[in-house]
Amino acid sequence: MRADARRNYERLLEEARQAFIVHGTDVALEDIARHAEVGIGTLYRHFPDRYSLMNAVFVQEMESLSERATELLDHEDPAVALTEWLRAVAVHSTMYRGLSAAVVEASDAKMPACKVALRSAGDELLSRAQAAGLVRAEATIADLLRLTYAIVLVTEKNPEEKGLFDRLMSLAVDGFRTPTAAAPV
Repeated sequence: MRADARRNYERLLEEARQAFIVHGTDVALEDIARHAEVGIGTLYRHFPDRYSLMNAVFVQEMESLSERATELLDHEDPAVALTEWLRAVAVHSTMYRGLSAAVVEASDAKMPACKVALRSAGDELLSRAQAAGLVRAEATIADLLRLTYAIVLVTEKNPEEKGLFDRLMSLAVDGFRTPTAAAPV
């Protein structure tokens, strides 16, 4: 990639990241291009659609969630480790208003890098918890991520309701743990 194209690409990513934080993921792409000081055509040359741009912004941040999953593999209680990681995913998504809705609504084809990175990071944690008999065998990491994002989405829509995220997450955790292991986390 030419140096000027690389600079434009990096500026677009940074402006998109900031716009997603301040205005949410449904911000006008024209605004992102304007703040990056490029034309809308330049944005579309790098990112053919909104999901391509979102994927590029968020895949960079998936590294920290992957690192957190790796750290948690040493936790003595695999179910607690999985729950802590899902909470970290939730905290990350709350930085960007609308991210949870976009991820839940997007097919796997629309945000592949983000979904693959998240699923592979959480899969090992889930497998470990299932092998220990602490999490239901039928649970998939995709299910748990959808559930987490749904809880974040409900919380975003009800900001005045204090403690909502923690209550809903506790109910979800109790639901995906095996009946004998369903203790408050």
